[in-house]
Amino acid sequence: MNAGESSSSSSWFSHFWSSALRSKPLSPPSETTIRATSGEGLVRRLGLFDLLLLGIGASIGAGIFVVTGTVAHDAGPGVTVSFIIAGGSCVLNALCYAELASRFPAVVGGAYLYAYTAFNEIIAFLVFSQLMLDYHIGAASIARSLASYVITALELIPFFKDNIPSWVGHGSEEIYGAFSFNLLAPILLVLLTIVLCRGVGESSILNSVMTVTKVVIVIFIIIVGAFEIDVSNWSPFAPNGFESVLTGATVVFFAYVGFDAVANSAEECKSPQRDLPLGIIGSLLICVALYVGVCLVLTGMLPYKSLGGDAPLAEAFTSKGLSYVSVLISVGAIAGLTTTLLVGLYVQSRLYLGLGRDGLLPSLFGEVHQTRHTPVHSQIWVGIVASVLAGFFNVHILSHILSVGTLTGYSVVSACVVTLRWKDKTSLQVFGKSISSRAEGLLCLITVVCCGFAAGAFYRFGASFIFLILAVVIAIFAAAALHFRQVYADTPGFSCPGVPIVPTLCIFINIFLFAQLHYEAWVRFVVVGIVTVVIYAAYGQYHANPLSSNTLIIYQKAPSEAE
Repeated sequence: MNAGESSSSSSWFSHFWSSALRSKPLSPPSETTIRATSGEGLVRRLGLFDLLLLGIGASIGAGIFVVTGTVAHDAGPGVTVSFIIAGGSCVLNALCYAELASRFPAVVGGAYLYAYTAFNEIIAFLVFSQLMLDYHIGAASIARSLASYVITALELIPFFKDNIPSWVGHGSEEIYGAFSFNLLAPILLVLLTIVLCRGVGESSILNSVMTVTKVVIVIFIIIVGAFEIDVSNWSPFAPNGFESVLTGATVVFFAYVGFDAVANSAEECKSPQRDLPLGIIGSLLICVALYVGVCLVLTGMLPYKSLGGDAPLAEAFTSKGLSYVSVLISVGAIAGLTTTLLVGLYVQSRLYLGLGRDGLLPSLFGEVHQTRHTPVHSQIWVGIVASVLAGFFNVHILSHILSVGTLTGYSVVSACVVTLRWKDKTSLQVFGKSISSRAEGLLCLITVVCCGFAAGAFYRFGASFIFLILAVVIAIFAAAALHFRQVYADTPGFSCPGVPIVPTLCIFINIFLFAQLHYEAWVRFVVVGIVTVVIYAAYGQYHANPLSSNTLIIYQKAPSEAE
């Protein structure tokens, strides 16, 4: 290699690192505005009630009628505690999201935006890619499930029973183990995409109707089931010990995923600083109450050993002579899947909008329709990707590699709360060497991540309890160092309590759960990360502009607010 080539290579790496390590400056909420890339911005229509329904709609799908029973088969009545533990850990994550949503009340982007501000460009892009793969595969999988439920409901009508080909809604036979044609799933995705493109008002109405229907059905099921409870079924409460209850908590944790969708509606919320934290935490607490209620009813109606199967809740009511409840459960499942899919598509388009504005993706994704006030191009792209996946691939086989993006996003958001609170930038002495307080803090956070994964791996593979305790102790020392050796500033708006302990605990729990995922999920994390870096090196580093969202910003008021 001659001197010219060496200089050119050195210059490229220098540009790459300087770009990758730049961050988006944090603007005070009073100074933050939203750039309108096509003449108009997003419209502020969502109130607190809309945000609550958005979070509930994203979190509670058909799983409330299925996962409660399948986990109860192993954990027994203790599944109630499993849901409480998982819900508690999600509440801690929600507190972190609530603080940042209050601190960044005017701009879309969620976890991506927070990472861009607290850390740097490459980490933000990595968070986006991990989240987006979860969203794309998840949307296609939910669309297939919704199509199957719709066909099952239609087959209750004698005319349609046994007359609908499997490829219409249930999916054709698999070809090469991955390909399977489904006609109805893409049609449902197209219909929901059209609703989302028409405006946030229209999509919010649909989500509200479906979510209210779903919640009313769940409450009705809890009330009716309460009269069929036999308290003797609650004993023994944890027949397989506390370990099965804890294992159940790692499974049902993902039943709560979705409350973070509220944070991505920041730019369309009427009073973001007040309503976003309330929407995030409130929707999650409602979900916890509904899940616990269903668990108590289900485990009280039947002995835990008889639970399981594809429709445990429906089977429980049928065994009590209440077969009509099965019809309500089917309606609730359809409503639940519809809202989960609708909110998932909505969140994806807003994330693409944020990256399009920042230049990490082509500017087409950052455009907002002048009259509809929606990111039409991003929304259509999201719909196309989901339709292709749902129409031609058996995406259910990829379910075991999901949740990687969610746990990654939650962990990064928790870390963002800690780093954005740091006030003292001076150097500290560590083992006789000078190191910046930020570098020491980041080292402590990395230590917590490593200990969380180690503890999870030790627990998963049945290693000696001593190793598990050792990982926990080291994480505690790292958390103590964060608490005593860093100076934390107060924040305007909502503040997460117990910083840095609460966010650090969130990181440990999330990474512990990450270690419980299928090993293919770990491989997927690494592969997606490599592909993301390549895309960033080829495109993102040359087009990104961290200052883009701090220039001219136009808020659109809802018609009722306009003067």
